[in-house]
Amino acid sequence: MVVARYLESDSSRYLFLIWNLALAAVAPLVAWWLTHRVRSGGWLQWQQIVLTILWLVFLPNSFYIVTDFIHLSRTYEVAVLYDAVMIMAFATSGMILGYTSLYLVHREMHRRLSTITSWSVMSLLILLVSFAIYLGRYSRWNTWDILLRPAGLLFDVSDRIVNPLAHSQTYVTTLIFFGLISSVYFVIWELGRLFEQTGKTISHD
Repeated sequence: MVVARYLESDSSRYLFLIWNLALAAVAPLVAWWLTHRVRSGGWLQWQQIVLTILWLVFLPNSFYIVTDFIHLSRTYEVAVLYDAVMIMAFATSGMILGYTSLYLVHREMHRRLSTITSWSVMSLLILLVSFAIYLGRYSRWNTWDILLRPAGLLFDVSDRIVNPLAHSQTYVTTLIFFGLISSVYFVIWELGRLFEQTGKTISHD
């Protein structure tokens, strides 16, 4: 859809969606690699710890594409409905990648921890992801800024923690995304467990 739009309008306005979706695909790839290694070697080896950190760093990118609706406007290059459907396609793809990533890691965590503990960890992770989405959209921090500008990023984050009343938008936006991501993920998790149990029942029969 992006290519068709570019050919029709000769505008590169939404080409960034391709890059955003490429970043969104990193987390599930790392999650697959991580869970494969965890099954054979446990979670506390340094390789798995590094992969876990890498997964956490890239995970917000999978859900970040939802915020690209902020770019939707009447440009008169193509129909605004076309742009809306196009962004929705990218956002949906990104969220599918993100939820797949969460499910893979959560399933391995669920096998090793209690239900309450595993859900508590996942809820905390989703909260951090929601906060990272805010940082990416409004403060314009990127994933690689963790390495390139760690001091500035740390100052920006700490200022919002120390002075919460001065950054009410931070908390409102974070809670909105937390509610969206966590509620949908809860349904996906329950459906996934249901399908797994149904599959086991059929195989036993």
